[in-house]
Amino acid sequence: MALLPPAVRRLVPNRVRDDVRVRAVAVGLGLIPPRTMHSEAEARLLARLAAPAQRVVEIGVYEGSSAVVLARAMGPGTELHLIDPFGRHPQALPAGWGATEWASRRVVARAAASGPAAIWHIERSEETAAAWAEPVDLVFIDGDHSHAGCERDWRRWGPLVRPGGLVAFHDARLGQPGGRGLPGPTAVVDGHLRAGAAGASGWEIIEELDRTVVARRHA
Repeated sequence: MALLPPAVRRLVPNRVRDDVRVRAVAVGLGLIPPRTMHSEAEARLLARLAAPAQRVVEIGVYEGSSAVVLARAMGPGTELHLIDPFGRHPQALPAGWGATEWASRRVVARAAASGPAAIWHIERSEETAAAWAEPVDLVFIDGDHSHAGCERDWRRWGPLVRPGGLVAFHDARLGQPGGRGLPGPTAVVDGHLRAGAAGASGWEIIEELDRTVVARRHA
């Protein structure tokens, strides 16, 4: 189905627009786009990082807006692994927000039709990491935004990135010039990757803009 024109979407009352079940049907059918969680500049950055990658992992899919960016950038024969427990971890999203597996799968399937294999893991990221065996080219950490949750994602997934591979953190530039973010992801990046951080050995921040920080693994 085609997207409804913006003028029509604006006529929908907020109580309907933000109803999780109604949104899921509209998003899943392609009547409205998934709620965008990144800026246009961040979308371009994610696409550039994903384009040469063979295996990408996204932690925190929500309605699929960033997964769409990644899928459209990746080529055939590649793998896009998508991790989200959906209803199992509601504190990772603002109150009243939510997404459904059904709708998000449909959103990604449309974007990945001629690109990567979209492989879903409907569970917490640490559960996926515990059974993981393959090297990863890019991990996009955008799931649990608490300090403990983001720390856990970093500790579990950082070692699974191949040398030369990348980790991108979203909402991790609170207090940085021109930056935005949230306390949890920012604390993890500042504590592990900023100059002088105890855990920075083997990793280097290579790029950052808006709310996103990208680090490369050296060893």
